Amino acid sequence: MADRYADYDSFAWFYNRYWGDLFAGRFLAAIEQLVLSHLPSPARLLDLCCGTGQLAKVLADQGFRVTGVDGSAGMLEFARANAPGGEFVLADARSFTLPGTFHAVLSTFDSLNHVMMLPELTEVFRRVHAVLVEGGRFLFDLNMEEGYRARWRGWEAIVDDDNVCIVRAGYNAEEKVGWNEITMFRREGGTWRRADLTLRQRSYTEAEVRSTLAEAGFFDIATFDAERDLGLARNVGRMFFLVRKEMRH
Repeated sequence: MADRYADYDSFAWFYNRYWGDLFAGRFLAAIEQLVLSHLPSPARLLDLCCGTGQLAKVLADQGFRVTGVDGSAGMLEFARANAPGGEFVLADARSFTLPGTFHAVLSTFDSLNHVMMLPELTEVFRRVHAVLVEGGRFLFDLNMEEGYRARWRGWEAIVDDDNVCIVRAGYNAEEKVGWNEITMFRREGGTWRRADLTLRQRSYTEAEVRSTLAEAGFFDIATFDAERDLGLARNVGRMFFLVRKEMRH
């Protein structure tokens, strides 16, 4: 099991420029409704698979003490610049350990779909459980099969004066694996440099996720459909899971 996601480093510049702010802004209201409004002040938050740190910046600006964890050093370079008020740690979601505990853990933008095997997803959940305070909340979203069938198809291209990004998407229903083939060009001086990356995600069923969460020690498992329950347009097949760590008596 690789402990780092170095392949994501080449994508970091493009993600930071075109997607980070978009996702952070789109999901913030749901995060506030389901988690932030229930926290003490000041609260410690863990942003797991934090990417380029746009969500961490918003949370830090609201007064939360934010720690971000990501497996890509390239992503974290941008995160540290975007959210100087946060603390960032290079680590794998499946094996991370951190000092202290957190009032809530967030893992957004289908980050955990990048964990490709159910036993490894169980390890992620166990690691999260270990760093949460009693009664702490864990919120994450996943692309479900409906989302891959509806949204992971065709291709799109971003063309600018000094960069080009082409994304081809697909979904293998038999293997339950979605993929994005990404071709990137950036102009550096008089030279255009190319990088290629294939990002893969695994589709899990709600029953699989619920069982795995319970196995990791979580209870009070609630689910929210992004479009129907949370009003997030253009997010068909995205489900949010909200769970808590049990209080000991």
